Amino acid sequence: MQQAVSTINEEKIHDFLGKVVTDFGASLSSVLGYMGIKLGIYKALADSSGLSSAELAGKTGLTERYIREWLLNQASGGYVEYDSATGRYSMTPEQNVALTDETSPFYVGGGFYVVKAMMHAQERISDSFMNGGGMLWGEHDPDLFVGTEKFFRPGYTAHLVNEWIPALTGIKEKLEKGVKVADIGCGHGASTVIMAQAFPNSEFHGFDYHQPSVDNAKKNAESANVSDRVHFDAAKSTEFPGDDYALVCFFDCLHDMGDPVGALEHARQTLADDGSVMIVEPMAGNNVEDNFNPVGRTFSAASTLCCTANAIAQGGEALGAVATEDALRNVAKDAGFSHFERCAETPFNRIFEARK
Repeated sequence: MQQAVSTINEEKIHDFLGKVVTDFGASLSSVLGYMGIKLGIYKALADSSGLSSAELAGKTGLTERYIREWLLNQASGGYVEYDSATGRYSMTPEQNVALTDETSPFYVGGGFYVVKAMMHAQERISDSFMNGGGMLWGEHDPDLFVGTEKFFRPGYTAHLVNEWIPALTGIKEKLEKGVKVADIGCGHGASTVIMAQAFPNSEFHGFDYHQPSVDNAKKNAESANVSDRVHFDAAKSTEFPGDDYALVCFFDCLHDMGDPVGALEHARQTLADDGSVMIVEPMAGNNVEDNFNPVGRTFSAASTLCCTANAIAQGGEALGAVATEDALRNVAKDAGFSHFERCAETPFNRIFEARK
């Protein structure tokens, strides 16, 4: 039987191939972006009025021939600027902030660490595609933990205290007076420390099952001078200790958990009667096609390589990073909460409040 031959539209095939080549360049360039941050190349260039490849190599102590190629790539992608009249490269204020200022809400440097680390997982995840199973967070390249903190911290710094907490039912006033807070899946403790700095009368407890992350969180609390009110311990999301918490937080982690219902049920059991659970989740739509955008593309890729794999490795069904609001509401309902609503959002996150 002769197969039907599809007619290819030449303009459409060239458009599609253009997208593919663009992605090739972006994927390879993300590795160079990681190197630019790790080796201090961006910072050296930003702290200048313009440098040639030789001058930048001299300033950084790196090899000029590699710097020359790196600069060409970065200028091609619009990450740095090139002046053909002088042969020098420079950075705009916007590029500078996004790539070198870790205190800025616009800083994106952590994403390069995440991409680099997740690329290393492809062999394990490919095997999981064929044979099932998953991959725990703790089994990933260590840069994943560094990158996750660097990537999410700017958003938490910009929105957590000023917008998200005030959107919860009476929680800001309680934190100002002094209450107990639990931060579940705290990682390196960025969110915990931010809250502790803003509310000096309250006590904060961060829990994560990954001991190396807990160790880093303790160091970060000491550096921020809040270790007297911030305590970090290794514990599972379904077993963390304590009770009478006015606020229990899940920052970009509930969707990673093998038992999200059990985690929220345990949170409800440890919660004060008038307390709240804050669930911060990646931005996603309630329909598949709502995620056909750069944010949905990014989070669904991360979910495939990390989030879903971790939940499956823990024996769960996996919500995934693009879990719908309906799916999250059902998890909260199954955990015993009578109240669940979206109370705030940013281009990258949805913020939900659950109450008994």
